[in-house]
Amino acid sequence: MDVLGMDTLDIARWQFGITTVYHFLMVPLTIGLGILVAVMHTMWVRTDKPEWLRMTRFWGRIYLINFVLGVATGLVQEFQFGLAWSEYSRFVGDVFGSLLALEALLAFFLESTFLGLWIFGWGRIPKKVHLATLWAAVIGSVVSAYFIIAANSWMQHPVGVEVGEDGRPVQVDFLAVLTNSTALAAFSHAIVAALMVAGALLVGIGLWHLRKRKLAGQPTTDVDHAVWRRSVRLGGWVSLAAFVLTAVTGDWQGKLMYEQQPLKMSSAEALCETEAPASFSIFAFGKFGSNECDDVHSITVPYILSYLAHGDFSSPVPGVNELQEEYAAVYGETYPDDPSFGDKAGEPIDYTPLLAVTYWNFRLMIGMGGLSAAVAAYALWSTRRGRVPTSRIGVYGSLLAVGAPFVANASGWIFTEMGRQPFVVYPNPDVPVEDQVYFFTAQAVSPGISAAEVWTSLIALTVVYGALAVVELWLIGRFVRAGVTSGDGHATPGFSPEPPDDEDDGAPRRDRDDDVLQFAY
Repeated sequence: MDVLGMDTLDIARWQFGITTVYHFLMVPLTIGLGILVAVMHTMWVRTDKPEWLRMTRFWGRIYLINFVLGVATGLVQEFQFGLAWSEYSRFVGDVFGSLLALEALLAFFLESTFLGLWIFGWGRIPKKVHLATLWAAVIGSVVSAYFIIAANSWMQHPVGVEVGEDGRPVQVDFLAVLTNSTALAAFSHAIVAALMVAGALLVGIGLWHLRKRKLAGQPTTDVDHAVWRRSVRLGGWVSLAAFVLTAVTGDWQGKLMYEQQPLKMSSAEALCETEAPASFSIFAFGKFGSNECDDVHSITVPYILSYLAHGDFSSPVPGVNELQEEYAAVYGETYPDDPSFGDKAGEPIDYTPLLAVTYWNFRLMIGMGGLSAAVAAYALWSTRRGRVPTSRIGVYGSLLAVGAPFVANASGWIFTEMGRQPFVVYPNPDVPVEDQVYFFTAQAVSPGISAAEVWTSLIALTVVYGALAVVELWLIGRFVRAGVTSGDGHATPGFSPEPPDDEDDGAPRRDRDDDVLQFAY
């Protein structure tokens, strides 16, 4: 059934894509900012300097707001497996069951339990134990991310399974699934990209507050100034280091992609014909929209693509047209004439991903990452030796650039997921064809669901997610504007006051009810 010219499969893909990208905007901030807040808390426990405490409290609140909204939006992901993608769930269930169970039972409960202890443990448990609860929660978030990435990486490169009697994969080596080379590369890339997101947030908000205080004539010797200066410096160095590491891990991931999913990477370069050596495309133009690779032209840099693919400057890189023919010869020129393929049954298979999507998202990912690194360099330069930047363009530009690494992360995931089409589980080229596990996206959608039903859920989820976005931005904006203290030194709604002196010895204190992280909206 078609609704507005789109069949059930297309609408279901749009729904999953929109909700996943929305959720993923919150994931890297939760992971990256959680790590940095734990570092801030550690520095306070080690040095007892008040600026580290205020940084922990302020950035901790932003972290908690994002964590709560991230959990709320993430729940929808699992519902969709059963509602719109039941055939997919049946196919991957033997592998995903263990991974998602561990993510929920081990990682999620670890982070949620210890995060609760951290929120309500101020002044009630010893300082070092309190710090340990935060690190446990942050480690739980990182472990949770690994299980999810391991599941996604199995879809990109299925290992540790055999084909069962019913044609579905049966897991035979759980360790192989956990140590999948694709998972290791993707996880390392995602973690450093998350740190770039958190670093950009510290830089943008910190510079804004430094400029605001400077124009208001506030002193540069008080604790509040130290809070924002340390935030900018920490965020700047983290962003620069993360940018370098994303390049290193991205290179590793790219070389794996050329081995495992050559069509994805060739389409990302709009490389229509095989080249030896292959050139890297800087800018391409042509009929991207119609996916006609023969009518795409590029401005290129010689030799670079061969290095990115193989680590040398001379090896050939296969083109899209050649790979399309190879895949058609192995996996069929048309979808099987089977009811499980719905409207796609018997139609020709285009193994080439959407060139416009893969090509431009790949460049958007790199470009936004580079922009974030440039802003970090500006922040470090403009705050060197105690300086305070007052440039409206520089400071507000840095504040706007907070969104750059978010866009880079989202673009990277769109490229990764769209680039493996028309497969939802991509065949492993290291396995003989007769033993390969793969699954077409056209088979994955729930057979009993209609296009109208998916449209209804898509519209409903978009409205709810839009409302949640307004709530999160309003909450974060409120606390960011409030800062850490008011001009007269009194606490504002955006700041949890420092623990009183009788807490400083680390002894538990149970006779106060107003020293929680003050999540009063």
